[in-house]
Amino acid sequence: MTSPALALSGLTKSFDRPVVKGVDLTIAAGEFYALLGPNGAGKTTILRMVAGLLKPDAGSISIFGIDALADPIAAKRVMAWVSDEPMVYDRLTPLEYLEFVSGLWEVEPALAQKTAHELIDWLGLAPHANELCGGFSKGMLQKVALAGALVHDPKVIILDEPLTGLDAGSARQVKDVLREKVATGVTVIMTTHILEVAERMAERIGVIADGRLIAEGTLAELRTRLGRESTLEDIFLDLVAQGSQAA
Repeated sequence: MTSPALALSGLTKSFDRPVVKGVDLTIAAGEFYALLGPNGAGKTTILRMVAGLLKPDAGSISIFGIDALADPIAAKRVMAWVSDEPMVYDRLTPLEYLEFVSGLWEVEPALAQKTAHELIDWLGLAPHANELCGGFSKGMLQKVALAGALVHDPKVIILDEPLTGLDAGSARQVKDVLREKVATGVTVIMTTHILEVAERMAERIGVIADGRLIAEGTLAELRTRLGRESTLEDIFLDLVAQGSQAA
């Protein structure tokens, strides 16, 4: 039996207050999963713990059967993290940046070079492959960051608000790349405030409110839960309101 791409159990994190409160979540291999929630709900904190950027106070994180807390390096080798603010070196070109990232992952040089050129072509960056990233728009930087995340061929891609601030053309390219990756069996886990994107792209949707996973399922299952035909926006607002009342 294939291990789930991601399994969280009792995941908990506090700063000056509890932010994530005992979250249990399982995401299957090859699934496109959208994590939704209002600002401050805990979405980004959850993803940062999964990516190994934050240590949970309690709970477990398993990525394809790898204990991400006991063996974080092994877990990071099979996943990629893309934040809402692209982290790219201004004084490198896209090709140089991908060469640098490939070296960190110890990708064989000939394969790294081939993959870098494929990713740059795929993301429409070829005309700018040898220009310094410091002069790029946010959309171009986001595509360079996505290429860097994909260069070691991860099985899980985690994206925090990847379409924020992108123009329509850049957003479509990023969405097309994610769809193609899912079609090859890669798991995509994404937070977004753009509910239309989640409605169109995600196979399952989880709703976070006040640090808890208050609902999840396909769009049809969430509609059934509310007992009426609704848009995802209506479902989301109703679920968050119910979650706030329950808290």
